[in-house]
Amino acid sequence: MPTPVLMSWSGGKDSALALYELLRSPDWEVVGLLTSVADEYRRISHHGVREELLDAQADALALPLDKLRLALGDGPCKNEVYEKLIGERLAEYVRRGVTHVAHGDLFLADLRAYRERNLAKLQMTGVFPIWGRDTRELVGDFEDLGFRAVLCCVEGSKLDASFVGRSLDRRLVADLPPEVDPAGENGEYHSFVHDGPIFQRPIPIETGQVVTRDNRHYIDLVFAADQPQRSELAAAALPPV
Repeated sequence: MPTPVLMSWSGGKDSALALYELLRSPDWEVVGLLTSVADEYRRISHHGVREELLDAQADALALPLDKLRLALGDGPCKNEVYEKLIGERLAEYVRRGVTHVAHGDLFLADLRAYRERNLAKLQMTGVFPIWGRDTRELVGDFEDLGFRAVLCCVEGSKLDASFVGRSLDRRLVADLPPEVDPAGENGEYHSFVHDGPIFQRPIPIETGQVVTRDNRHYIDLVFAADQPQRSELAAAALPPV
């Protein structure tokens, strides 16, 4: 029997590739997606992507979506508050018999250890389907598999605003400064995946305004049928789920 596993979902390429590996394996049964949402902004925390696009992803993936809503108040969610909230939510899965949580981490050992320590408190186990992959090859594989994504947020100290909104492919990697990891694993960029082999249908998107906040450049992504709206993007510096 396959083991139930919850996918920690950011909407980006690493989550998508990790989910791809889980779905093609007979060893795992993906029970759903868990995403942190900045409640006041109705956007994926840290990425700034509209909640309706997150909903569209889950619908196209035909998987249940569980949103951990974070109240930002006057600033980013404090780490101890986040850990309490995520711990309470994951405890609900343990009661349902789900004791494994998958993440799209690649090589940040300290982040993996942080996740594993917190999961162990709940008698849960972390799963890392793409751990150790070469990041340049990973972006090439992402493109070859038919995934499509755009950069939704870039770190201003590493990349200028011209990168936000670009398609994630080999051409992008070729244009990255040499000190930037090809997959943005050090937080240089984040992406939104809108098509790929695990999606039942593509998500039509258009790019709206670019907003710079806390030295990060965000692009507002909207459904292609919608008109871009002026709005302040969420820029909460939250621990990734």
